[in-house]
Amino acid sequence: MSDDWHMLAEEERLFCDLLERICAEQIATKAAETDATGAFVLDQLQVLAEAGMMGANLPEEYGGSGVSAPALLRAVSIVAGACGSTASAMTAHYLATDSILLGGTEAQKQHWLPKAATGEALGAFALTEPTAGSDPADMKTRARRVDGGWHLKGSKCFISNGGVADFLVVYAVTDPDKGHRGISAFILPKGTPGFEAGAPEKTMGLKGGHVFTLALDCHLPEDALLGEEGRGFRTAMQVLDNGRIEVAAQCLGLARAAMESAIAYAKDRVIGGQALAQRQGIAWMIADMGVAFRSALLLAQDAARQRDEAHRTGARFSLASSMAKLAASESAGRIADTALQLHGGYGYTSDFPVERINRDLRIMRIYEGSSEIQRIIISGNMLA
Repeated sequence: MSDDWHMLAEEERLFCDLLERICAEQIATKAAETDATGAFVLDQLQVLAEAGMMGANLPEEYGGSGVSAPALLRAVSIVAGACGSTASAMTAHYLATDSILLGGTEAQKQHWLPKAATGEALGAFALTEPTAGSDPADMKTRARRVDGGWHLKGSKCFISNGGVADFLVVYAVTDPDKGHRGISAFILPKGTPGFEAGAPEKTMGLKGGHVFTLALDCHLPEDALLGEEGRGFRTAMQVLDNGRIEVAAQCLGLARAAMESAIAYAKDRVIGGQALAQRQGIAWMIADMGVAFRSALLLAQDAARQRDEAHRTGARFSLASSMAKLAASESAGRIADTALQLHGGYGYTSDFPVERINRDLRIMRIYEGSSEIQRIIISGNMLA
């Protein structure tokens, strides 16, 4: 089934082809073991760093790969198809580096982004709180000015990479009277006194991409403020526009892996002298998977093209990003469930990858804005 990646430049296609081989040989082979042991995907991230993927979202001037947004979409989907946990940790790193790229000072960009691009420094994006998931305006974490800088106090939850990252971009309220405009962002280096991360959460899937609860009671220097005071919410929303396309990419990679596994099984599995794939009911299930995948892919590719255009014009692409994230996460869930059904009882065992893929995909309809939040964003744009 063609993915229609003809819009990529020749060097981008070669980059993705090489990445596909690297992921097949060095990352996919560890996916089942990672799921079984729950070990953090540090080695896999180093493999991706050597391949240029840890800075694939960054421009070349900061040590990044400088690839187009459609190429990044393709590359992230390749990583996810090999290992959902690895893709989740990598894209969480992107949220942190995008925060600095979009909201930071030139000095902050020069200090952190080249190290992040080479894999020397792993990032985390600390926005979500126990009472402020879907609406950051309910944020309770506070940062107040003190002699020599800032005092940061509060807690965060479900922070991917939070306990293993070398730096975190933490969002906090600096002026409670200003609502969204009173939210700022701060760069918190690993080892800062007063910063503590709990044990990794015991999650249903993505077991090698750890998420943490964080406790914050820290003194930060003046230059820890990311860019300008009061710009945090705007930066976070811009970052999430990017991030939702990357969630769509993860969904596409995992869905493709499930679909290909199901098609191979349906061709090989013989019942009553006939391959499953030759039975009309099964063939129609495969057709429905193909339509769902293709529809989500085209929405994601359109959002990626709009992301590139927005970088040139400054326009927002929130609607396209939300549509891509909603369509891909919902479609991928249906595709993976159908793939498991086609495997019969074997699909319910860990001997086949579709069991793990179903668990890995379930969070995609929740994080970086649940499906319900995406519907609010989409309908709001349509009704405006």
